Amino acid sequence: MSPTLRTVYHVSAFSWYVFIIKSMAARAGQQLPPGIFVYGGPWKYLTFLNLLLQMLYFGLAVVTDLPPGKKTDSTLSKSKDLLFTVFAFPVGMFVVIFFWTVFAYDRELVYPASIDAFFPPWMNHAMHSAVLPVLLGEVLVQPHVYTKTRNALALLGAVGLSYLSWIIWVYLSAGIWVYPLLGHFSSFGLVLLFFFNMTLATFLYLLGEKLNSLAWGKIHVHNKCQ
Repeated sequence: MSPTLRTVYHVSAFSWYVFIIKSMAARAGQQLPPGIFVYGGPWKYLTFLNLLLQMLYFGLAVVTDLPPGKKTDSTLSKSKDLLFTVFAFPVGMFVVIFFWTVFAYDRELVYPASIDAFFPPWMNHAMHSAVLPVLLGEVLVQPHVYTKTRNALALLGAVGLSYLSWIIWVYLSAGIWVYPLLGHFSSFGLVLLFFFNMTLATFLYLLGEKLNSLAWGKIHVHNKCQ
């Protein structure tokens, strides 16, 4: 893809996420469903954190598309690739897959019907569906350099553990689970759920690596010496 079209894609994606987050913020003064933003506000929801992550990535991608000095360009490119390969792609895909899987089984476990009055259906799909095609589009827009798998998975695991610690803190502090689903598990069950989620995230990281290889060739997207 030409540099101009790539920049247009990045600007469009960044603007899209800015729009979604601003739309969510604009509803802050409205009547909230019971318990939705108790303690921690939207910051306890992986969906919201993922939107910020995607916005950050595409914002950085826009900056990287500009023609700075070589040293700055190299640093930004490495940061951009790390952000996309280790975090933006696997986390974004995880949100889509996990959300819709649980939603199809019983939406009350992850997105109670009472939320529909606060977030209309289009916003639900903006948060939980549109992420996937935007990420796949980014895979086709440009190649991304992957670091050593063990280092990447260590970073991804650290983020997963940090989020788990955060939602446990919310429960201990406010007596509510971020997602109703979590209240159906014992302590041991929560541990198993965490390892299952990390296994899925690991698979999605490897999937992103494979898709990049298929789209651009191993020579362009791997840098295992880092």
